[in-house]
Amino acid sequence: MSTTSESLPRRTWRRYRSIPIIYRIAVAFVLGTALGGLVGERAGVLEPLGDLFLRLLEMLIVPLIVFTLLGGMRKLTPSKLGKVGGLTVGLYAVTTTIAAAIGLAVANLFDPGTAVEFVGGEAQEAEPPTVAEVVLGIVPENPLAAMVDGDILSTIFFVVVFGLALTMVREATTDETVADAIDGFFAFVDAGTEALFKIVWGVMEYGVIGVFALMAASIGTEGLGAIVQLGALVAVIAVGIVIHMSVTYLGVMTLGILGESPLSFLAGAKDAMVTAFTIRSSSGTLPVTIADADENLRIDESVYGFGLPLGATINMDGAAIRQAVTAVFAANLVGVTLGVGEQVLVLATVILISIGTAGVPGAGLIMLSVILTALGLPLEIVGFVAGVDPILGRIATTNNVTGDLAVASVVGKWTDGIDLSSGVWSDVPDEAAGEGGGEGVAAGD
Repeated sequence: MSTTSESLPRRTWRRYRSIPIIYRIAVAFVLGTALGGLVGERAGVLEPLGDLFLRLLEMLIVPLIVFTLLGGMRKLTPSKLGKVGGLTVGLYAVTTTIAAAIGLAVANLFDPGTAVEFVGGEAQEAEPPTVAEVVLGIVPENPLAAMVDGDILSTIFFVVVFGLALTMVREATTDETVADAIDGFFAFVDAGTEALFKIVWGVMEYGVIGVFALMAASIGTEGLGAIVQLGALVAVIAVGIVIHMSVTYLGVMTLGILGESPLSFLAGAKDAMVTAFTIRSSSGTLPVTIADADENLRIDESVYGFGLPLGATINMDGAAIRQAVTAVFAANLVGVTLGVGEQVLVLATVILISIGTAGVPGAGLIMLSVILTALGLPLEIVGFVAGVDPILGRIATTNNVTGDLAVASVVGKWTDGIDLSSGVWSDVPDEAAGEGGGEGVAAGD
C-alpha cells in the first residue's frame, strides 16, 4: 500500500520534470502576467517569492565567476589567454559599435517621439566616467572586498591574474610538493564548479515559481498603461534588437562564421534568454548563461570562463541600441534635431559607458542620464521614459545575454574551444547531456 501511495506523487513529479524547464518557465511567465493584469496591486503579495529567486541567482554570481575563471585559467597558457582575451574583448567592442549604429539607424528611420506629449519627470544627474576612472576601477584595492561588494570587473581582474600566476608557477616549478598542491587546488575548483552547476539547476527548478511571482507582482503594481503610452519607443527599440540579433548573431556569427544553424544556437541559448527577459539582469542571468555555454553549446571552460563573466559587465549591445534610440526619442520630444556630430557623440558615449555600467535592473536609466547630459537634453526625460523601463530592460538584457553566448561561440571556434559535434549542434541526441549537471535544461529528456 505504501508503495502505491508513494508512486503517484513520484510519477507526477517525473512527468512534470519531463517537460523542458524552458517551457515551464514560459508558462509561468504568461500565467504570472495574466494574474497581475487581473488582480492588480493585490498580486504584490507574491513579490517575496520572486525576490527569493533573484537572491538565489545573485548568490551564485561571484562563486561561479571565481570557480569558472580559475578552471579556465588552468587550460590557458599566457599566450592563449592573450588570444582568447583579445578576441573576446575585440568582438564585444565590434558588436556594441554595430548595435549602437543600428539603434541610430532605426531611430532616424522611424523618428520616435515626434507625436508624444512630454509630461516631465524627475531624475538625478550622472557624470560620465573618464577613461582613467574606468581603467583604475578595474583594479581592486581589496580583492575580497570586491567579491563581497559584487564588483564584477575587479573580481575578474584579480581571479585572472591569480589563476594565470598559478599556471605559470605550475609550468615552471620543479618542486613536486608545489606542483601537487596546485593540481589539488585545481581539482577542488573542478569539483566546486560541478557542485555550483547542480545548485544552478536547482535554482532554475524553483525559478518556475519565482518567474510567476515576479511577473504577477510587476504587472500588478506597474500596469500596462505606460507601455501603451510609449509604445512607439518600445517598438523601435524592439525592431533594432531584432535586426541586430538576426543579422549579427544569427546571420554573420552563427551561420557565417560558425557554419551552423541559427536554430541550433537559439536552442542552446534559450534558457539564458528567457531568464534574462524575466529578471532584467545580465549579471543575475550569468549562472544560467554559463550552464548553457557548458552543457548546450559545448564551449570550453577556458573560453566561457573568461568571456561570459566579462560580457555580463561590459557587453551591452541591447543597452547600446536602447540608448541610441532613446537619445533620438528624447531630442524629438523637445524639438531638437541631432546632427551627425551629436549622433557620433551618442555612439562614442554608449560604447564608453557600457564598460562601467552594471548588468542589473535599472542601470539603463543611469546610462540614459549620462547620454542626455552629454547632449544637453533635459534630464526630466529620464523620469518620462522610466515608465517603460521594465519592458525595455527585458528586451535589452535578452540581447546582451544572447550576444555574450554568440561571442563565446565564435571565440571558441577560432581557438578550438568549442565542440560542434555534440550538444545542440549535433542532430544525434546527446545521451550524456542528461547525466550530471545538464538535467535541468530539459529534465527527463
